[in-house]
Amino acid sequence: MSGAIASFCLLAIGGRELSAGLPITPMLFFRSLISLTFISLVLCFIKEKSLIRVNRLPLHGFRNLVHFAGQYFWFLAMGLLPLAEVFALEFTVPLWTALIAALVLKEKITLRKSAAIVLGIFGVLVIVQPGVAMFEVGALVALAAAVCYALAHTAVKSLSSTEKPVAILFYMSLLQLPIALCFALPQWQWPQGIQWLWLTLMGLAALSAHYCITRAMLSTEVTTVVTLDFLRLPLIALVGGLLYQEEVGLSLFAGAALMLTGNLINLAKPAAEKPRQADKQQAAVPDRL
Repeated sequence: MSGAIASFCLLAIGGRELSAGLPITPMLFFRSLISLTFISLVLCFIKEKSLIRVNRLPLHGFRNLVHFAGQYFWFLAMGLLPLAEVFALEFTVPLWTALIAALVLKEKITLRKSAAIVLGIFGVLVIVQPGVAMFEVGALVALAAAVCYALAHTAVKSLSSTEKPVAILFYMSLLQLPIALCFALPQWQWPQGIQWLWLTLMGLAALSAHYCITRAMLSTEVTTVVTLDFLRLPLIALVGGLLYQEEVGLSLFAGAALMLTGNLINLAKPAAEKPRQADKQQAAVPDRL
């Protein structure tokens, strides 16, 4: 989880550093290109073609369309809001996922999920402060990113029953590359100088974040992973304060605490229920990459 937290923070810093000089769509194109190159080299080295065989290519396509939209909104929000506020609003992803899974995958809305959703809504209201920031473009963009990530996460939950994690990761880079290219062409711009370094770091950080969270899910309980994941919030708040002189109010941490409580309630299991198996834990991997 330390590796995952560091990777997510590096993604955010890279997005902020590139936001002033490189449009988002070319940035996403080169990031996907770097990720695809790296994972292709790894696959060629281990010579395991079976790892990337897929059975449901259309669902991969849908997942990557909404995931690309989520990435676009996430990086756009990085230039509009303090980094900590973007991360805090991103933590609504499990709540949106619960709602979408109930509609699409016919999962039941239990009392625990209902409590989590209510606490999550209150957490968002505390952070964005109705009447003050509710209609700020940045807050709405960050929430749009969370909804898109929730749609992508629901697709991953479905794909994980038939596809290997490496295949999901490989086709994420492969399918998003032409999508990013189509949107990047009207505002095409070649990276310059240190921008290549940030793009390379971001491409590798996206892969390492996914790998680290997957390993964490397989090594311990989901509740532990989710709790540790919330440490990104104070860490990115510290980074924002030190590097970008961003001020973070108490309301942000109060709202994030409500969302954390909601997520933990949602993940809580009755004492009589057995812990999840590793394959079910894999399906719960956050899809923010």
